[in-house]
Amino acid sequence: MSMKELQEKDLKYVWHPCSQMKDYEKFPPIVIEKGKGVYIEDVDGNTYLDAVSSWWVNLFGHSNQRINDALYKQVNTLEHVIFANFTHKPAIELCEKIISISPDRLKKVFFGDNGSSAIEIALKLSFQYHQQIGKTNKTRFVNISDAYHGETIGALSMGDVDLYSKVYKPILLDSIKVEGPDCFRCKFNKERNTCNAECFINMEEKIKIIHDEVSAIVIEPLVQCAAGMKIYSPKYLVKLIELCDKYDINLIADEIAVGFGRTGKMFACNHAQISPDIMCLSKGLTAGYMPLSLVLMSDKIYDAFYDDYNTMKAFLHSHSYSGNPLGCSIAVETLKIFEDEDIINKNKIKSEYLKNKVESVLKDIPYLGEYRQLGMIGAIELVKNKETKEPFESEKRVGYNIYQKALKKGVLLRALGNIIYFMPPYVISEEEIDFMVEVARDSIIEYFNENK
Repeated sequence: MSMKELQEKDLKYVWHPCSQMKDYEKFPPIVIEKGKGVYIEDVDGNTYLDAVSSWWVNLFGHSNQRINDALYKQVNTLEHVIFANFTHKPAIELCEKIISISPDRLKKVFFGDNGSSAIEIALKLSFQYHQQIGKTNKTRFVNISDAYHGETIGALSMGDVDLYSKVYKPILLDSIKVEGPDCFRCKFNKERNTCNAECFINMEEKIKIIHDEVSAIVIEPLVQCAAGMKIYSPKYLVKLIELCDKYDINLIADEIAVGFGRTGKMFACNHAQISPDIMCLSKGLTAGYMPLSLVLMSDKIYDAFYDDYNTMKAFLHSHSYSGNPLGCSIAVETLKIFEDEDIINKNKIKSEYLKNKVESVLKDIPYLGEYRQLGMIGAIELVKNKETKEPFESEKRVGYNIYQKALKKGVLLRALGNIIYFMPPYVISEEEIDFMVEVARDSIIEYFNENK
């Protein structure tokens, strides 16, 4: 069947995520047949370098042989079993491994299906924890401006990106939103690498007033990904954990996108040397193979639920596929690859190479506001006016148009508004980094040359 025939079938039945389906009339979905390493290949044999790790999930390349073998071995042993009153070796091994490498407060693991469900679990845990220790007035949650934590109702309530949440506001939880870091447009005229997180004053002053009613503060450590890869100082997190501890507020760290080496350390919280009360993990956990999420928590949280059944203190949250052995076996192999192949240290070299490569070609890029990078996350922010940092109007769809041009040149760069970003699989080579960055530059220049 031809590409066109498959596209017609797709659009007859499929509703794609995060898409205006009418766009596909002019730019239909590309039908992918296979993938290997950093490349995916369509049914016509065209290849695309996956510069966004297929929505930030793929760590070690498509069709990784080690993970393929681990999955094959597990699927021939046990595909799934109910996880209430039963367990299995892959789940036990995964939990042992993840706790051994996580921030020190985190001692117990609860399973979810995806990132949004992990956030829902974390919110429920925090709320019920405070109810069961007698602080029944602590019923509200705090998040920062431009936050994004997922698409289910509770997770969406913790977000602050109107593109995703505005239409649903009448049915969302009434969370408390505090102005957070914005290092590119810093109101304190500081630099993220040398500041003392002066912007934390906004959080501090708010929490002083409302701490009696706050159950948890939810935050993406160091990088607000969906907001445009906004990177901020670790000092903000240091101040935040001190504030949370002072007022018995749970700190929920959403490491779903930034965990597993993305920021240059295994977890973003490691940069600040802090340990949250609850940490949510997904995406890279299974290296892009299967849906799975984990919610890690401290003994303080866990112990508040541990009692005789008739006290009704149990956490009665469940998913049919909780602790799925296939996902667990993949996650175990993922963590073994980190260990066996010294991934974190190798990424330091690749990260530096990416930074140097991008900066060497930035002089050719018009309308450059900033290039920012942390570990294996790099972002080019394009602005209408370099002096005022005024953004392009969203109606222009600058990033979307550049994304289309890059695809034609063989690179998948799914932009975030006016931000062109790099979040490639860790197996990317220096030659592939060169290709990825050069296509990004050429696509940006081509777009602006056509739209002077």
